[in-house]
Amino acid sequence: MAWGNYRMRKKYLVTGGTGFIGSALVKRLVSDGHSVRVIDDNSRGALSKLGDVINDIDFIEADVRDADSLAKSASGIDSLIHLAFINGTEFFYSKPELVLDVGIRGMLSVIDACRKNDIGELVLASSSEVYQTPPVVPTDETVPLSIPDVLNPRYSYAGGKLLSELMAINYGRNGFERVMIFRPHNVYGADMGWEHVIPQFILRAVDLIKANPEGTIGFPIKGDGRQTRAFVYIDDFINGVVCMLDKGQHLNLYHIGNPEEISIREVAEKVVEYFGRHAKIIVGAAPVGETPRRCPDILKLKKLGYEPQVSFGEGIIPTARWYIANANKRKKLVEI
Repeated sequence: MAWGNYRMRKKYLVTGGTGFIGSALVKRLVSDGHSVRVIDDNSRGALSKLGDVINDIDFIEADVRDADSLAKSASGIDSLIHLAFINGTEFFYSKPELVLDVGIRGMLSVIDACRKNDIGELVLASSSEVYQTPPVVPTDETVPLSIPDVLNPRYSYAGGKLLSELMAINYGRNGFERVMIFRPHNVYGADMGWEHVIPQFILRAVDLIKANPEGTIGFPIKGDGRQTRAFVYIDDFINGVVCMLDKGQHLNLYHIGNPEEISIREVAEKVVEYFGRHAKIIVGAAPVGETPRRCPDILKLKKLGYEPQVSFGEGIIPTARWYIANANKRKKLVEI
């Protein structure tokens, strides 16, 4: 198997394939001519996210922690892409035990399924959260990972991802042809979920504008808004994954993101500007453990041919349109 040739038709198993990133990746894999099997319990995702490709894939509804189901699902597979995890900042605080359970038991099930089925390629989705407060920004793949406080439930997610990386790399040293890890940096887009800052800001703006049809909008946020992130639009992100699948190397890690750094204050202002209004930011208490600055160095993946194309100002437009159109489906959440 020519692992570095994405154009060669392969059989992929995608865990978490009905989630935001998973469904976008599945659609791309199918579009590019690959055979795809998806396993997901739909606790966070939904079959509707797969759109028309639902008829072009094999779907198995199961929990990634169910080792027997996962091993059976992996029969005949060339490459396993492991995305299943509990994401969403709200859940890091409210359900840390579940976050860790899905993360660790799920990763062990994935490794066992690969070994039982002689799968040569394992690809793991990690997270920029493994850096917490990185000492160097922009941050490349060599910066040390950190869990600053085991007593803070927020780090349940980062801890699960960090341990998953250790398992992928060290189990992957034997019996695999290619093991790769990618670290997403704040992927966003339509139907990304409800527990993230961008959709919550969009819906907050909708509510505030209804209550204040004219003038400047008082827009409350947590913290002073100076903390920064670098958001990557979903289409650019999937292009990055494909670039890695095509040219990435065994036992390597890759950042996938857009190095366009933006403050949370600016995010709120741009969201309100989408509605043709202006925001007056109202600062609040910052969540304990929040990272003040995060931005990826993507030079490693750029050397393989990756280049993000969509600016935040461009990507927020289709994202806002989707959330406005689907505002009636919103869930009651802990606000960010």
